[in-house]
Amino acid sequence: MPIVEVKNLTVDFGPKSKPVRAVAGVDLHLAKGETLALLGESGSGKSVTLRSLMRLHPKSARTGGSMQVDERDVLAMPYGDLARYRGSIVSMIFQDPGLALDPVYRVGDQIAEAVVRHEGTSFKQGRARALELFERVRIPSPERRLDNYPHEMSGGMRQRAMIALALACNPKVLLADEPTTALDATVQIQVLLLLRELQRELGLAVIFVTHDIGVAVEVADRIAVMYAGKIIEEGPCADVIRAPSHPYTKGLLASRADHSFEKGARLTAIPGTPPDLATLPPGCAFAPRCAVVLDACRNSTPPPALISRHHFARCIRSEPAAARQATV
Repeated sequence: MPIVEVKNLTVDFGPKSKPVRAVAGVDLHLAKGETLALLGESGSGKSVTLRSLMRLHPKSARTGGSMQVDERDVLAMPYGDLARYRGSIVSMIFQDPGLALDPVYRVGDQIAEAVVRHEGTSFKQGRARALELFERVRIPSPERRLDNYPHEMSGGMRQRAMIALALACNPKVLLADEPTTALDATVQIQVLLLLRELQRELGLAVIFVTHDIGVAVEVADRIAVMYAGKIIEEGPCADVIRAPSHPYTKGLLASRADHSFEKGARLTAIPGTPPDLATLPPGCAFAPRCAVVLDACRNSTPPPALISRHHFARCIRSEPAAARQATV
């Protein structure tokens, strides 16, 4: 049984007469101890999907489909159960810890409060747990840092404190919303290594949102590529990176500089910009930007095509691996 199973998830914003569909029929599954990377440009629906699993959207948002997490129906969960669910079953690392942490409370007290509320311990025991977590995420001088306010910590240290807060109540599923975007390259690598180590040590199921393919390769077992609110390609990390099928995935890979990138050469950019979700074109949403578009692409949305075992793409040109090899 997967610990996370999402079927036909939809999220609409705006008036019912003219809704904006930010997530359009997403299916996800995640096993215990597995890491899934949601990959795509800004505005593709990654963070909206992630926040749906925490039910963090405003009341005006309309969510459809089904979400089962640890055999719990998230959409049908009453508020009292939802308060317990957040933190103890599913926890989240936000993109900007400077905004996620309360600026007027000491960081150690914020972690202690979460432990007290969820586990019913004393505040002293909560502080002891906070110290243990600071040591686990390798914050230097952890006893002194417990009494720091968020603004007294560096960006990398705040992100480590955010990870400590997310792990405070021993969650089963960890949601990471671009947790390394605001960090410099050296600190980014340190945080990624820390997350990978903690995931393996604690057996966490992790959904990691990123727009950086290099980050996805470092952390993920599987990759799901999102565009215009839909998953347009999904599969094991090695399959998606070595043999991408959807033109959008190929474009993302081609636009990344790697060790073979020559000095003075220009990156290959995907033409155009992501579509306006309020006025999506008919057919495939990527068609206006696609270099290999067919007339059929502009008229109909292709169903998922199985490329190989556990690897699929939503593209008319997608073919099974055996068929591709037969034409070579």
